[in-house]
Amino acid sequence: MEKHPSGIKLESWLVSAGRSSDPGAPLNVPLVPASNFILGTERGYSRDDGTPTWEALEEIVGGLESGMSVAFASGMAAIAAVFDQLVSGAVIVLPGDCYQGVAGLATAGAQRQRWTVHRVAIEDTESWIRLCGSADLIWLESPSNPLLTVADLEAICSAPRKPEAIVAVDNTFATPLNQRPLDLGATVSLQSATKFIGGHSDLLSGVATTTSDAFFHALKKSRELAGATPGALESFLAIRGVRTLALRLQRAQQTAMILAERLEKHPSVTRVRYPGLPSHPTHAVAKRVLKGFGSIISLDVLGDAKVADKVCQNIRLIRHATSLGAVESTMERRAAIPGQEHLPPTLLRLSVGIEDAEDLWDDLGAAISSAAS
Repeated sequence: MEKHPSGIKLESWLVSAGRSSDPGAPLNVPLVPASNFILGTERGYSRDDGTPTWEALEEIVGGLESGMSVAFASGMAAIAAVFDQLVSGAVIVLPGDCYQGVAGLATAGAQRQRWTVHRVAIEDTESWIRLCGSADLIWLESPSNPLLTVADLEAICSAPRKPEAIVAVDNTFATPLNQRPLDLGATVSLQSATKFIGGHSDLLSGVATTTSDAFFHALKKSRELAGATPGALESFLAIRGVRTLALRLQRAQQTAMILAERLEKHPSVTRVRYPGLPSHPTHAVAKRVLKGFGSIISLDVLGDAKVADKVCQNIRLIRHATSLGAVESTMERRAAIPGQEHLPPTLLRLSVGIEDAEDLWDDLGAAISSAAS
């Protein structure tokens, strides 16, 4: 585990960050459910000036990403705030494999003639580098959702770009512990704190982080004007969750590697996508740009969509649910999700949690074999 600028390792800093050092102050960051404050200090109204709970979350995530963070009501709210910085007629480049919420937001804006959208395969590094010279927003998602393609962020983020262009990286799957886009030259790094940051499937939140003072204040202004403020309880829960991020991620990605290797050998699995496997198309890039391969696996099962659905019905320990990055393992058939119909019909996205690896394998292996029979 690398060290924080304070001199301690990130896993230690995660536990200590965001806390008050004032004598008599609560040890844990308190939940401050306040809409307004007594006037006379820097705070007046929460939507404009924030709360101590939001700021603690922003301090922690900002420290993880080596930047300044702005917390939002959801990951999509953070994403919308980045898109809000674009001028009319902007050119946007999105990955071919892209989160459906981002694709939907971009398409809606294009239909209103706010901008033009181009789609590029994540692994096509040369095209990304070329488009950096003309695009106003380079939107990267790495590893991608759900095909887990890893972008060469070192090359793309350092490429010459159009003046004032934004290079944004959705860092949700990697987390700041496995990848730090701002260090590579990205303008902004985004986290759906709903996922690994919170880690317990009990909140919606998003965080955008940048090293640019101007962009930081622009994001805060967009949050204020759109009313996309995080909830007090959600921020409190996200702080509690992020304290154990290093432990949870380490356990989950160790188990994910075990499961991915076994799934490759399963006779009823036709394809396994996991960046840690040598068979993965962008494995070489993943080894170079990621500190860990994450805890998400995508697998294609033998048969049709009905077989894949049956696998989801057969699991017992793993939960048949959407979202990811939590302590419990979850799995779903992604092509069943509106906007994801283009994906392989038998693709299952598995988010590996912190359960025992052998228990997970017993459950998963049995569910696949039973569905195939």
